[in-house]
Amino acid sequence: MKKVSLPLSDEVISSLHAGDAVLLSGTMYTARDAAHKRLHEMMAKGEKLPFDLDGALIYYVGSTPAQPGQVIGSAGPTTSGRMDAYTPELLEHGLKGMLGKGRRSEAVKQAVVKHHAVYFVACGGAGALISHSIVKREMVAFPELLAEAVTRLEVKDLPCFVGIDCEGKDIYDLR
Repeated sequence: MKKVSLPLSDEVISSLHAGDAVLLSGTMYTARDAAHKRLHEMMAKGEKLPFDLDGALIYYVGSTPAQPGQVIGSAGPTTSGRMDAYTPELLEHGLKGMLGKGRRSEAVKQAVVKHHAVYFVACGGAGALISHSIVKREMVAFPELLAEAVTRLEVKDLPCFVGIDCEGKDIYDLR
């Protein structure tokens, strides 16, 4: 497995290929549908975003509440396609990676190539396993969105695969 440090650099992104197994370590952000809509609205108004997109990775997750002594509850990926309408704009503003599950639209694939980014996939149903890789969590924005709020996660060796690489190769199309 390839070890990948976050935030993402162009050099690291260039070294990744669809289907590669990776372990992510470093800082990532969580955001789902409602948070993506808010980020879009903020960008449309020219407002400063609650976190820096440059080199950032967004994990599409709605975690469950943490049990006593845990940083986070189950933290499995959610369906990425629900964020496809917002992804090209976020990539245009510096986002370099996404982590979720499932196929992405052709527009997202093209934006990944255009902006030299990467899409990672994690296995659905692996939320309990993934939660063990999350070592710190803090609120960043939109706490009223509860599970859909933007949070900052510190992760160590979070297991996933390269879903779409910077050349547009897609794990779902490999044979």
